[in-house]
Order: sequence, then structure tokens, then C-alpha cells
Amino acid sequence: MSEFDKESHSPITISLCMIVKNEEATIERCLRSIEQSVDEIIIVDTGSTDKTKELVRQFTNNIYDFEWIDDFSAARNYAFSKATQEYILWLDADDVIFDQDRQKLLALKATLSREVEVITMLYYLSFDPNGNVAYQIRRERLVKREKNYQWIGAVHEFLDAKGTQLDTGIAVAHKPLKHDSDRNLKIYERRQLKGEEFSPRDLYYYANELREHNLYNRAIECYQKFLETKQGAPEEKIAACASLADCYYLLHDEENELKYIYQSFQYSNPRSEFCCRLGFNHLNNNRIRQAIFWYTLATHLKTANSSWGLVNNQCETWLPHLQLCVCYSRLGDYKLAYEHNEKAAKFIPDNPMVHHNRKLLQSKLNNEPSESD
Repeated sequence: MSEFDKESHSPITISLCMIVKNEEATIERCLRSIEQSVDEIIIVDTGSTDKTKELVRQFTNNIYDFEWIDDFSAARNYAFSKATQEYILWLDADDVIFDQDRQKLLALKATLSREVEVITMLYYLSFDPNGNVAYQIRRERLVKREKNYQWIGAVHEFLDAKGTQLDTGIAVAHKPLKHDSDRNLKIYERRQLKGEEFSPRDLYYYANELREHNLYNRAIECYQKFLETKQGAPEEKIAACASLADCYYLLHDEENELKYIYQSFQYSNPRSEFCCRLGFNHLNNNRIRQAIFWYTLATHLKTANSSWGLVNNQCETWLPHLQLCVCYSRLGDYKLAYEHNEKAAKFIPDNPMVHHNRKLLQSKLNNEPSESD
């Protein structure tokens, strides 16, 4: 093997770059989960007043201060500028790499071709009570340093990384212990007071912040402005339709709720989440056969694992089966109801609803009186 071949097959080196502020509750957990997988740890602190820096010093002396200027991209780009290794990995302080994903990352590190410039990973956003992933997206997570990729956007920033790309099944898990619920909204409102013109992306994420603060009418206005631009990625348009449907549902406006559920079909084939929404609407209105149609369709749909959009794993696994159990029970078809309950149980075996349904349906199938009779 030539020297060139040896070099091309040697493990890549990785700098971990993070921005932090008052993260004493989670930073140690995060760094312990990744320290053996990277060659350098860069921490940029934007004004911690707790023990964050003290905890970080167990792992690295590469700690830099950065004055906070209401701009996440500025802080992340500064962190990236301090990296010295071949590739840069970024995480947030409340992220964790599970053992199976750490092993996958180490395997990738040992075998990755240096022709690859952008590596994407799954991002597990939340988990159900059974530990199953409830929501996930895909993010650019590991990039070649020499490409000098830049972060863009003051808040809800994104990494503008274009190049030879590899999509992996490696996952980063978001495991927050707290949430600074007002921070991002305040940044948007300060920008708005300065008279800044929001990009379509800004409109979309500002709308998300408004919705999370229960400011539904203002959120609706922003989502509609975003869709009216006809810009943005299809996945953002689909997510905007889902959020608009949520807002109108909470405002008891069924007509507009349904309008945006159906509008989502303009941007992609029907997703299981929207089929479940339609099933729920029909079920609430006692249109059982229509509900069965939409819930059944949901069981046959699966978002591609390479999807960049928000994936609702519940609607792609147990939820439509549990709802079909309800539907068939109402029709008196206890055999089909039991079958769907057992299909749901494969995903959520310890769920109390599954156990309740099983006991009730077994008594129905055996013609035995149940507690609810």
C-alpha cells in the first residue's frame, strides 16, 4: 500500500464545536457521551454564570468567551473558526450520543472517505413514555473544516453546507432538562422593533415561536405570510400546514383546520400524520367508516429515513392502530379491534391503554361481561 493509500484510509480527525451558556445541568452528560469519539473539543461560552466552565475543564482547556449579540450563527461561526481538525462536529449542551450511535460514529470515523464533505445524521427531538422516538428530523452534523461552511440566521440558524454528502443512520438525541421558552421569541421581537424585514425562513420560525407561546392568531398570520411567499423548502411548507391545522383546531375552527390538512397534500404525497388528523376529525364526528379509511391509509405510509422534514413516528407506528381499535370497537367488530390493538402493542407494549383494550376486547370475544358493561 502506498503512502497515499495509507493516508486516504487513515481515520479522519474530528473537532467538536459547541456554544454554551449556563449549561451545568447537562454539559457533563453531553461531553461524556462524545469525548472518546472526537480528537478535539472546542467550547464557546456566551456568558455563563454557573459552573459550566468548571465542568467543561474536565474535558478540554479550549474554552473561549464570546459576547452574546442575539445571534446564534455568529457564536457558532466563531466556534468553528477555532477548530483545527479535519472535520467539525457540532452539538448542543442538552444533546446526547447513545452507545449504539457512538459505535456507529467511531466506525464512520475509521472508514470515511475524505471526498465526503457533509455528513448528515438523524436528530431525535423527543421520546414517548416508552422510550420510543416520537419526532425526528435530519441535520447536517459533521462537515469538512477546509470547506469553511458558515452558519446563517440569528435564531433557528442553519449550516449552509453544500458538497459531497453522506446520509447516515447515526443519531443524536435531544434530551433537555429545561427550556428557555422566551429567549427566541424575544430575539425575534427585538429584531422586529428594529424594523428588520423577515425572510421566509424567519417568518416560519417566528410563527413557530408564537404558536409555542399560545399566540395562535399571530402565529396563523405569520404562517400564512410564509406560505404566501411560495418560498422555503417543501418540508417547511408541510410543517406550516400542520401548525396551522393545530392553531385552528385549538381555536375551534374546523373549516380552516381541514383546509390546511388538505393543503399539505399540495407539497407531497399524504403523510401519515395528516391521515391521522383526518381520521381523528371523522372519529370525533362519529363518521367511523371515513375515520377507518384515513387511519388505515396512515398504517401504509412511511416517511423515507432520508427525509429532512419533521417525522412523527407515532403516526407511523402505534397511533393509527390504536385508533383503528377504537373505530372497530364502535362498529362491534371486536376481532379486528383486537388485532389492531395487538399491532399497537408491538410498539408500546407497556402502554396502559393497550392493556385496558386487551382486557376489554378479550371479554367481548369470549362473550364475558366486562367492567364497563
